[in-house]
Amino acid sequence: MAADPVTAAREQISRRLAELHRDGPRLSPLDLHARMDAIAKLAAVNGLAALERLAGRSAQLALLPGHRVTMRCCLEHIEAAFDSRSEGDCNSILAALAVRLH
Repeated sequence: MAADPVTAAREQISRRLAELHRDGPRLSPLDLHARMDAIAKLAAVNGLAALERLAGRSAQLALLPGHRVTMRCCLEHIEAAFDSRSEGDCNSILAALAVRLH
């Protein structure tokens, strides 16, 4: 029996995030952007809207000055995005990120 597609996507995203945690300090802003953008696309395909939006925003922020601190803050909100069930959750996660960064 095939695994649930969303579960498989979560596992794949979790592996990619673990790589980011491990390799992040050595990656260039463009590499960080590309990796977060890939996570956003994978989340979008699998209906993980909050994770898609957080990863997409993280990809944008990876290209700005201060990207190392920004990426750490973004990664701190990943679990909440995985568990998100509503648009309100998604907005709360992005608002919390904005407050944390300013």
